Amino acid sequence: QVQLVESGGGLVQAGGSLRLSCAASGRTFSGYHMGWFRQAPGKEREFVAAISWSGGRTDYAETVKGRFTISRDSGKNTVYLQMNSLKPEDTAAYYCAVRLGIYPSSDYDVPARYVHWGQGIQVTVSS
Repeated sequence: QVQLVESGGGLVQAGGSLRLSCAASGRTFSGYHMGWFRQAPGKEREFVAAISWSGGRTDYAETVKGRFTISRDSGKNTVYLQMNSLKPEDTAAYYCAVRLGIYPSSDYDVPARYVHWGQGIQVTVSS
């Protein structure tokens, strides 16, 4: 079993930055592809970013491209989401998740493809 724990959330003003971390434990981390998703109240969970097990492939939602950066440190079993130029519409609970198998070419943004999830952490951006 895999355990994922997110940290680094909080309250920030529009235009500010936050870095989320997701620490994994329980099994070998290096073989996992990782994703970040978010969910605002009353809305469906939506894709934010994904990274392949090697770190050589990353994908982003159009709404965050150029502002957010996903990265990983396999030595620390941790994946990061650097969020810059935050906007009030980025306010949501953010979740990290694990995906197994071959890194996909197209459905990296589908929540159902991810098999393990963290508890989520709140990010609130004030205007």
